[in-house]
Amino acid sequence: MIFEQKEIQLQPYSRGFHLITEIIKNEFPAYKKIQKGFLKVFIKHTSASLTINENADPTVRQDFESHFNKMIAENAPYFIHTYEGSDDMPAHLKASLLGNAVEVPITNGQLNLGIWQGIYLGEHRNFGGARKLVVTAFGV
Repeated sequence: MIFEQKEIQLQPYSRGFHLITEIIKNEFPAYKKIQKGFLKVFIKHTSASLTINENADPTVRQDFESHFNKMIAENAPYFIHTYEGSDDMPAHLKASLLGNAVEVPITNGQLNLGIWQGIYLGEHRNFGGARKLVVTAFGV
């Protein structure tokens, strides 16, 4: 069994959904050693998220952002946690809904994503800063 792990720091991204599949592949080539296994990507933050979705049409990511902003609006009158900014509590809720980790099969040293699938960073803050990922590959 092979286990490889690395922490990756992403550049700061603007608020929205961003494809980070190629960054992960480039920064963590150790997954290529594995013939059958999994890649686990975990984000070390509570106001950003990870998910897997459409990698071809950028309007999908724009629609994600529009929908989540409508579904979880800023300045809700019932929010108590407001001292970090009007975007902070909605960011926590969005991150909880989408999750802090994704898992992708590795087959013959390649990420076994569908042809239209990519890993998204959901940046839910206006100025979230650099985000850290823990990337782990394991298998045989």
